[in-house]
Amino acid sequence: MAGLRYIAPALAVAAGAAAQACGGGSGTTTIQSNADATGLANCQTYSGSIAIATGTTDNIQLNGITRISGSLVANNVTDMTSLAADSLQEIGDEFNLNGLTVLSTLNFPALKKVDTIEWIALPALQGLSFTAGVEEINMLTIDNTQLGSLDGINLQVADTVSVTNNPYLTSVNMQLGNVTKSLTFGANGRDLEIEFPNLIWAYNLTFRNCSDVSIPSLASINGSLGFYSNGFESLSAPNLTSVGGSLSFVSCEAVTNITLPELTTVGGGFQIANNTALEDVSGLDSLKTVGGALDFVGPFKNVSLPDLADVRGAFTLKSSQDIDDACSHFQSLSGQSNVIKGTFTCQGESHDEGTGSNSSTSTSSGSSGSQSSSSAAIPMLIPGATGVLGVVAAIFGLL
Repeated sequence: MAGLRYIAPALAVAAGAAAQACGGGSGTTTIQSNADATGLANCQTYSGSIAIATGTTDNIQLNGITRISGSLVANNVTDMTSLAADSLQEIGDEFNLNGLTVLSTLNFPALKKVDTIEWIALPALQGLSFTAGVEEINMLTIDNTQLGSLDGINLQVADTVSVTNNPYLTSVNMQLGNVTKSLTFGANGRDLEIEFPNLIWAYNLTFRNCSDVSIPSLASINGSLGFYSNGFESLSAPNLTSVGGSLSFVSCEAVTNITLPELTTVGGGFQIANNTALEDVSGLDSLKTVGGALDFVGPFKNVSLPDLADVRGAFTLKSSQDIDDACSHFQSLSGQSNVIKGTFTCQGESHDEGTGSNSSTSTSSGSSGSQSSSSAAIPMLIPGATGVLGVVAAIFGLL
């Protein structure tokens, strides 16, 4: 009897261990129905990946599992409307949902960590039930959904973020601190407001079709920073000091104010173009160095770069307004041994008899790039030529 006292606890421990971990190791288990999912309820840690079969018609509940070491995948499961996991905290590899045309509910209240989220073509998905909030993701891709916000995804750090083609998306607010590769928002809802209050550093950032972008803490960009076809009236990055690659503001038709007061260096090209309401470029008081070309085209009345000390590429400033003073100022800085070392072009509205545009163009040496001659053509005379030959010679000489 005494031995039984030890056997029973040992069996209990063994049973507990069985409930803690199971699965197919590096393989994939395919679920055909919710009954299959229920059969995994005792697996707190599932070793391997779980895939949901294409022909599954049930709503799937992966209850009881706290960790999946591999991936959770559902591709082209066109009859599943709901996917849930009440205890799942971590997915070690991919959370991949693709082509789930009627999926309307994702309920993962405990999920906090995923290596990769890739959700593509989920046209019925309008919201997320992610109570704890996903904080750790290396790669996030959300494309073609009906999500109105990304509430439930509150990243702290990410390698790559791509959120595109979500026409109902109007709100994104994350505590993201840095982006090690790239972040892209594009072709989402026209009223999309993006807030990254803690974003300090990123490699590449691209914003398209956003109504507001808030990046108050951003201090440096290793790669490129681009704003294209956005609807905001003002863009401010009060702490941004350097952009290692290119900096672009293109076709943001409502913007009237760009304020980057601490920006000193743009390592690549700097482009401000086709922003039809931007008449005053005066929020770049600290800009010293542009490693590539500087290309400003728009309806500018004023362009001020008081600290500009080194432009290594071409300098192009074109405006539909009178910018004679600006052209004179910048032309005085052009030349191979001067501030602007590349080809210099400055064009503004002409007040000369209302004839349209008047351009002031010079090469990198600062000399005039266009010269005209007022000398009249002199007839060519051929000694000894008389009669018809003489007339022909005279005519061609005049030409």
